[in-house]
Amino acid sequence: MTTLPIDAHCTHVAPLRAESRRRMTVVLALTASVMVAEAVGGLVANSLALLADAGHMLADVAAIGLALFVSHLARRPATAERSFGLLRLEILAALVNGALLIGIATGIGLEAWDRFRAPPPVDARLLLAIASIGLVANVVGAVILHRGHEHSLNQRGAYLHVLGDLLGSIGALGAGVIVLATGWTAADPIISVFISALVLRSAWRLVRESTDVLLEATPASISLSDVHDRMASLPGVSSVHDLHVWTVTSGVVAMSGHLVVQNPADNQRILEQVQDRMQELGIGHVTVQMERDPTCE
Repeated sequence: MTTLPIDAHCTHVAPLRAESRRRMTVVLALTASVMVAEAVGGLVANSLALLADAGHMLADVAAIGLALFVSHLARRPATAERSFGLLRLEILAALVNGALLIGIATGIGLEAWDRFRAPPPVDARLLLAIASIGLVANVVGAVILHRGHEHSLNQRGAYLHVLGDLLGSIGALGAGVIVLATGWTAADPIISVFISALVLRSAWRLVRESTDVLLEATPASISLSDVHDRMASLPGVSSVHDLHVWTVTSGVVAMSGHLVVQNPADNQRILEQVQDRMQELGIGHVTVQMERDPTCE
């Protein structure tokens, strides 16, 4: 059985992770500052939309901090006890962030229902002023985290939190404009529900993708039948079985399989060709067992 060490395939991912940590550090400081402003402004203005956004940002501070913390932990080298190191902590952080977002969205929806039945007075001018500050900060944060978020579930979790805040700021601005122009205070909780629904949709996708990684599901971007055919079509390979493809963590995809090769002299050539074909699919960690006869069906 031949395998390539995971470290040999992570060198191209390391610069992306370092850049991701830098971006999350900047956004963490920015989010914490705006969170305090929105919390104070929401209490003074008596705006649920603003308080909802501030509460969401409180979770963001914890979530981005968690994402940043596990990103540093994931840099620790592999050991005999943990042959893949702590790479999967990033997936666990993404799962926790998604679950937090679902909880926040549900809580805002429940509070909005109570306020809709008995809308309290809202200071629309203060709401507009604070929401404008939050909007600018969230736009900056979203732009910072957007680049590279598709390569890391951990960063994507932080990005979705900030994107939810951006939607919250837009919603709070909209609520402020409506209340100021018409005096209809019910607009505040209604817009909060709309924001919560958008956040809930993104959170569910994050939880689903994180769970798929933890369950070692085949990545959505890779067809298992395509992997099989690429190896089975190699000259000298009689059959392919016991095939598995899974994601270790964002950017690190692994594959293992058994190849029946009648002539042992072909093993090295076939192994090199398998590695080349798997690299074309984005699979960097390849483990192949060569057999003259099938040992596991």
